[in-house]
This record gives sequence, C-alpha cells and structure tokens, in this order.
Amino acid sequence: MPEAPSSPKTRLDKWLWYARFFKTRGLAAKTVSAGHVRVNATRVSKPAHAVGPGDTLTFAQGKRIRVVRILAPGTRRGPAPEAQALYDDLTPAPDPTPPAPKYDRGGRPTKKDRRKADAARRTDLE
Repeated sequence: MPEAPSSPKTRLDKWLWYARFFKTRGLAAKTVSAGHVRVNATRVSKPAHAVGPGDTLTFAQGKRIRVVRILAPGTRRGPAPEAQALYDDLTPAPDPTPPAPKYDRGGRPTKKDRRKADAARRTDLE
C-alpha cells in the first residue's frame, strides 16, 4: 500500500537558521541542545528534531520569548522577506513598562537652580 504524502519536514536547527532567528546554524543547534526550545509545548533537546508546517515553536530570543507557527519548511537561508514568509509570529505584545525615573538632581542645588528659586520667590512676594 503506498504511503500517504506527508507534509515536508526539516531539521529544527536548520529551520531556525533559515528563518533568521539565529545568526549561525551552530548557535541554533546549541540553543536546541540546551533544551531552550519547545515544539508544540514539548521541550526538545535534539537539533535534528523534524518540524513542519503547523508546528508551534517557543524559544527565548534576547530578552523576549518568541512564539511562532511554522508555515513552510524553507529550502535556503534567503533574504529577510523570504525568511519572514516561513512563519507566523504569535508572540504577545510586550507590556508597556513605565520609563525609568529620571535623575532628580537630588542633593545640593546648583547655582543655576538657586537663581531660579530666588527669582520665583521674588515674583511671589511682589
């Protein structure tokens, strides 16, 4: 009985490199081997794990956690628009964090600050 045609599969480390998530294939393989990638919510530690269209990958990239759904297996590491066509980005938008507080110039005021304060006091008295 002939085997049903299955969707094309590719190695996980190759796909991550094709999709330009990692600069080198070796870096992608190291990340997968360390167990930092999940395929369909299951931790994977083999760079040769086969992935294909429909699989969901979760991994850390910098300070962000990326969640992507594979749309195509890819055949080469091409330009960025070609790489972006390989996946659908499901990463949630980052929470808006409040800006870091500015230095309020605590301590002794500068001469310029003292002049401003004196001028403000003079106008209040008049």
